[in-house]
Amino acid sequence: MWPESSEQPQPLRTGLTTGTCATACCLAAGHLLLGSTHKTSVSVTLPNKRPNSEQPSKQVDLQLTAVEKRDLNTTYAATVKDAGDDPDATHGATIWVSLSLAQQPGINFIAGTGVGTVTRSGLLLDVGQAAINPVPRKMMSQHLTRLADFYQYTGGFEVTIGVDNGEEIAKKTMNGRLGILGGLSILGTSGIVRPYSCSAWIASIHQGLDVAVANNFAHVAAATGNASEAFIANHYSLDDMQLIEMGDFAGAVLKHLNKSPVKRLSICGGFGKISKLAEGHLDLHSSKSSINLVKLADIAHKLGADSNLTTAIKACNTSLEAVDICQQQGINLATAVCQNALVFAQQTVPNSVQLEVFAVNRQGQLLGHALSAGQIQ
Repeated sequence: MWPESSEQPQPLRTGLTTGTCATACCLAAGHLLLGSTHKTSVSVTLPNKRPNSEQPSKQVDLQLTAVEKRDLNTTYAATVKDAGDDPDATHGATIWVSLSLAQQPGINFIAGTGVGTVTRSGLLLDVGQAAINPVPRKMMSQHLTRLADFYQYTGGFEVTIGVDNGEEIAKKTMNGRLGILGGLSILGTSGIVRPYSCSAWIASIHQGLDVAVANNFAHVAAATGNASEAFIANHYSLDDMQLIEMGDFAGAVLKHLNKSPVKRLSICGGFGKISKLAEGHLDLHSSKSSINLVKLADIAHKLGADSNLTTAIKACNTSLEAVDICQQQGINLATAVCQNALVFAQQTVPNSVQLEVFAVNRQGQLLGHALSAGQIQ
């Protein structure tokens, strides 16, 4: 359980990625393996946002929960991930590294218990590789190379990375749908988790689209939640690889289609979320955008609603209540909102992408639908 946040306004804490944690474990294990130096904390250099920047790279200190020698050629180190105030599934997880010496120069990465293996094309890694993304690999390689130089070691390393209970934690992520099986991914691009940026979620959205394209799926569906996903999956009998858990991040889906275009995209969400998209919002979270009952009343007015109905809409407690009272008077508010959302979304995606928008209620029942001109349902 996440602890309750303070009732008093306060800055949100940043956290550290699994890649940064694994790098810290590599450093601590390397010091013990090469120099017999037992370190309970290490300083990790984070990737510079702009590789050619003259700004010095930022460093962070991490505490180790375990550092021990397993045999003459292998050491083990572990740390607990602190994701700050970001709602990250791996917050509090134990990340560990088993570091071994190898005769041949170079660094070989292995998926330990709790870290997944790539089984589908379309990701940044080849099928069969450990799900350790390129930036964390680079971070660990750079730190181990500098450490080897310091201790005048000329051989190579074998790096096994694991996450305690990682296979269970992975069930809370989109890894299975992406074809990453057996556990979690070791992620990170900046080394830092920004609070409530949900960067891992957005990365999974991008990866999901890339995987769908690489596996020749012309049609994908992006849903805001479980009810909307269940509806669209059943409506079209879609494969798991065709389903994108969009959540509130409509912009992450729409913008990425410029890099990984599909032939057809179905957006399906709760009516309130779709009404935000119709107003031009790409982040549908309540902290970033609000349901505009005045706007809904204006749409209903254009559809023929009288002044009593528009006044009632403005006084509604929820957007679904507005839909209900419109339906009672034969006003198809939901479909009109879907049409407005469609028009806005079309401004962001390539012209080649056929778009459609569905709105559902909390039970996953269809309320409205709009599709591109000339598109066959």
